[in-house]
Amino acid sequence: MSDAFRNRADAGKQLAAALERYAGRKDLVVLALPRGGVPVGYEVASVLRCPLDLLLVRKLGAPHNAELAMGAIATGDALYLNDSVLRALHVSEQQVADAIARERIELNRRELAYRGQQPPAVVEGKTVIVVDDGIATGSTMHAALSALRNRRPKQIVVAVPVCPAGIEARFESVADDFVYVMQPDWFMGIGQFYVDFAQTSDDEVRACLAAAQTFQQTTPPGDGGGARTASPEGGPV
Repeated sequence: MSDAFRNRADAGKQLAAALERYAGRKDLVVLALPRGGVPVGYEVASVLRCPLDLLLVRKLGAPHNAELAMGAIATGDALYLNDSVLRALHVSEQQVADAIARERIELNRRELAYRGQQPPAVVEGKTVIVVDDGIATGSTMHAALSALRNRRPKQIVVAVPVCPAGIEARFESVADDFVYVMQPDWFMGIGQFYVDFAQTSDDEVRACLAAAQTFQQTTPPGDGGGARTASPEGGPV
């Protein structure tokens, strides 16, 4: 393994290898965080031969620094606020409310654009692997898991290609397992660990979901995942 992933597909393949112990389970579902987590989640679901769906969540960017997460919202009115960031930046209640309202619009847009009228995957009583392209502060993932808990899964696994050292401790109360590929001591941002970290488009998200439907439908019952499939980016998985 190098110190950088070629792209999100490469990161997904490496993450799938780290999740090998979950292969073959019949109760398995992969939920990917749009948009960047979807190409990663596609590769994981392809290798593990399980359904792929979305867990919609939006970061709440801090005032004057949209890249810094002061919290996040997710489908189902789930909200997570990073109190330490709020205190350090002296963020007002009105600024938080404005950010929530703004991101709620985009969350609803993506729900319609990606899922249409299709209902979310059933996760009650199942093992759910929640995938993103990386974790920085953890706010986005925390909001996602808050929403997911309300759907009563049996087990929640957080899985990311890269995250800061020691951050898994923040998820001990909300996740049953935490899986990663790289955990560098020096961490400035997720993008520094990708050669290609171009923004994932809505079309790419839809392509991943469509491709996942295809391989799920064509996988014979009991197939352990030995067949190779075409990835949305082209070429064998």
